[in-house]
Amino acid sequence: MAWIEPEVNKKPQKPMFLCVLSNTKTAHIPKISTAGNTAELTDFTPAGDAELIETGNIISVPVLPMTPPYGTPTPAIITRSALELTDVPYNFINSGLIVTPYVPCIDMKAKPGEDIREQIAVRDVQQIFERAKFLSRRLRNQVDYVIIGESIPGGTTTAMGVLMALGYKGNVSSSSNENPIEIKKQVVEKGMKASGLIFGCLKNDPMKAIECMGDPMMPAVIGLVAGFQSTEISIILAGGTQMAAVYALIKHLGFNTEKLAIATTRYVVEDKSANFIELTRILGVPMVYVADPGFGKSSLKGLQRYETGTIKEGAGAGGAMHLAGLYGISQDDFRAEVENICRLLKTGH
Repeated sequence: MAWIEPEVNKKPQKPMFLCVLSNTKTAHIPKISTAGNTAELTDFTPAGDAELIETGNIISVPVLPMTPPYGTPTPAIITRSALELTDVPYNFINSGLIVTPYVPCIDMKAKPGEDIREQIAVRDVQQIFERAKFLSRRLRNQVDYVIIGESIPGGTTTAMGVLMALGYKGNVSSSSNENPIEIKKQVVEKGMKASGLIFGCLKNDPMKAIECMGDPMMPAVIGLVAGFQSTEISIILAGGTQMAAVYALIKHLGFNTEKLAIATTRYVVEDKSANFIELTRILGVPMVYVADPGFGKSSLKGLQRYETGTIKEGAGAGGAMHLAGLYGISQDDFRAEVENICRLLKTGH
């Protein structure tokens, strides 16, 4: 497989990378997320990802976002590598963080998401959407190509919940090589029952689907997309099944999707416990870009663990690699940069 497929040679003139940082208390459910050494530490993961992307290390969080064994590093190292190599401008967006990072963020004044087994999962959907739309309208004259990533532990479970509410049977991916898909299904079923929902009942009310089953990352990304409507700006949703769920919401809201694409990693595409490619086909996603960092060639055991599905995506990693490909960076050079960051962090060995 090539480094980035399908290959795109046209380098954008004014690209920008945006990463939406959020928390949902759904991540506190035991065994739901491995985006942190313990369920409680997942509260720190988005903040840690932002600090790592910005500075190459963590500042205010207690531990580097890692997955055992071998200190398998967060995909934020992939994103940092791409941004370092391309020098593309970027912004972090705080949409419902429990822990805020030391580095600058644009604040959506959002509350963290609740456990989706509660009646209400996101209490301020419309407000988040409107603030994000204001932001992207401000950015319209500064960009021609926008890549939007996310960092939210527990986000694949909320993605499944939203897809079910909209009428899609989405087997979502996982940050673990052993996807706790049955646990996620049970949590979603309890959440649907708590909110009085049945499969597909909110296909005509996607904002209600977020309110009942989603997370605060979703209205922020949708608001950003809404603000870029009626322009020639290309938008890449950087992520796997979570961004497929966001795309479904955008589609059901009736927005124009011609300028939208999804970029993810081959680790998501090859995840047999999920149905990412089937889902994107059903949704009619215009283009799906797939990036392969070739970590199987790495001498670092932590990076090799990506090849077993220990980590698949996050912090916009797939979209960030797509961006690196647009700038003509080779797979070998990109992997070397990631390895260099791992060595500086003394992790992945």
